[in-house]
Amino acid sequence: MKVTVVGAGAVGASCAEYIAIKNFASEVVILDIKEGYAEGKAMDLMQCASLNGFDTKITGSTNDYSKTANSDICVITSGIPRKPGMTREELIGINAGIVKTVSSSLVEHSPNTIIIVVSNPMDTMTYLVHKTTGLPKHRIIGMGGALDSARFKYRLAEALEAPISDVDGMVIGGHSDTGMVPLISHATRNSIKVSEFLSEERLNQVAEDTKVGGATLTKLLGTSAWYAPGAAVSGLVQAIACDQKKIYPCSTLLEGEYGLSDLCIGVPVVLGRNGIEKIVDVSLSDAEKEHMKASAEGVKKTNGLLEL
Repeated sequence: MKVTVVGAGAVGASCAEYIAIKNFASEVVILDIKEGYAEGKAMDLMQCASLNGFDTKITGSTNDYSKTANSDICVITSGIPRKPGMTREELIGINAGIVKTVSSSLVEHSPNTIIIVVSNPMDTMTYLVHKTTGLPKHRIIGMGGALDSARFKYRLAEALEAPISDVDGMVIGGHSDTGMVPLISHATRNSIKVSEFLSEERLNQVAEDTKVGGATLTKLLGTSAWYAPGAAVSGLVQAIACDQKKIYPCSTLLEGEYGLSDLCIGVPVVLGRNGIEKIVDVSLSDAEKEHMKASAEGVKKTNGLLEL
């Protein structure tokens, strides 16, 4: 199992670290355009191997895509990160060009790969990969929903004053501050609906805090978060590599599902060895349906800024 991570910044390095430390991949390749940067990150991570007990080989490369050849899974984190006050959508001009070049280079050397897109605006970048690579839809996955759901569960556990292992919840919709649709109606604490424990007002606050989870961290850190995004990616990669058939909300190309077509947006999917093996249809409340519709309109508006 060979995994490539493009982009050796904080998010990319965290992806590589979490994938390696779980010890399911034989090799992780980190690639970056900055001279020596990926090589340095790879060396630093390899020096953790004996300390953290993993045998995954980590190598770094400066923009040499031949080193990524025959990768089973490729993760694209490259592009400029958000700065305080920026929306994910404002990154589109620069990041679209980067993602288009990166995805084409990856597919050239690994035609059978599965691509996971992390670069923002994530739903639009996932759509761009569909339009420019020609890969089948089940092999192109946008990461956002897995991260947003983790942030949702964190906020739920905080509100419930419960251990996070007791909490389950999911966020679908666009990976944006206004586009996320936290599924309050399906959220539970140990199989009991969270509405049994929390008021509607408190649940609405949880949803709003979830939506601005990335912006909150960007304001505090001065740049995008990296630990949780890296962990989210490693979960998706492991589900595919180990054929786990796990359900994650991921951005995928819809062709009529949820009443939507010709866009990539977050919905629950089953992940296994073939990538997205099934799109899961879940019942939504009337309010959630309206939020999902508005989210899709926002994603399509951003897609319209692409130069395809």
